[in-house]
Amino acid sequence: MTTPLDPAGITLHQRGDGPALVLLHCLGVDHHLWDIAGAGLEKEFTLLSYDFPGHHETRLPPGGYGIAELSDQLAGVLARTGVKRAHVAGISLGGLVAQHIAATRPELVEKLVLIDTTPRYTDDSRKMWVERAAAARRDGVASLVPGLLRIWFTEDFVAADPPAVRYVRETLGRCSGEGYARACEALGAADLLPLVPKIKCPTLVLCGDQELPPFQDAARFLAENIRGARLTWLKPAKHCSILQQPEEFRRALRGFLA
Repeated sequence: MTTPLDPAGITLHQRGDGPALVLLHCLGVDHHLWDIAGAGLEKEFTLLSYDFPGHHETRLPPGGYGIAELSDQLAGVLARTGVKRAHVAGISLGGLVAQHIAATRPELVEKLVLIDTTPRYTDDSRKMWVERAAAARRDGVASLVPGLLRIWFTEDFVAADPPAVRYVRETLGRCSGEGYARACEALGAADLLPLVPKIKCPTLVLCGDQELPPFQDAARFLAENIRGARLTWLKPAKHCSILQQPEEFRRALRGFLA
C-alpha cells in the first residue's frame, strides 16, 4: 500500500542562475551531496535540490510510498516553485525518480541525467532490500555504513578518507532508520522497465566503471532503450561515482547540457 506525498512538506534549496537543474540524491544522504558533486554549477544553472521523505530535513510520511509517489511529489514541487520545465539529474534512488518523471511527465523535463541507477533491481537485489530495511529498523542505518562504503567507493578512496567519504559516513549515520527502510521498500518494489522506452528527452547515462555488474548492465540497458541516449563511464568509481569523480561528472554534465 502506498500513500500520496505532500509537496508542501519539502524544503526546496535553490541557488545559482540560469536554466533550472533539479538534483535528486541517493538513498540515505541528503541534498548536501550536490555541494560536493555539483560545486560551481550554480554559475551556469539554477540548482534545485531537496531531501527525500524520511531523510534529514524532510519528515517521515504517514505511510509507505513508491517511486511513482516520489515522482508526483517532484512534479508538485516544480509546480509550487513555478518551474515549467527543467533539466533533471538523479543518482541511484534519485535516478529512478528521474526516469519516472521523464517518462510520465515529459513536458516537465528538458534533458535527463541518470547516474548509477536502474529501472528495476534484480530478483536477488529485491530480496536484499527487504533485509536491509529490516536491519535499518532493527539496528539503525549507522550499523550498515561500513558495508555501504565498500559498495559506494573504491577501497583506496575509502582508505584515503577524503571529505566525500566523511560526508557519506556522517550523513548515513544520522539517517532515520524508518526513513531509510521506507525508501528501501520503494526501491525493492520498483519496476520501471515498461517506462524506459517512453523516455523521449535527450538523456545522459553515467556509471562508475567499477560498479556492481547489475548496475553496469542497467546502464547499458538504459542507453540502449532510450533513443539517442549517451553512456559515459566515470573512472575509477563505484556506486557513488559523482562523489569520487566530481570533476569528471561536472565535465560530462556541462558538455551534455550545453
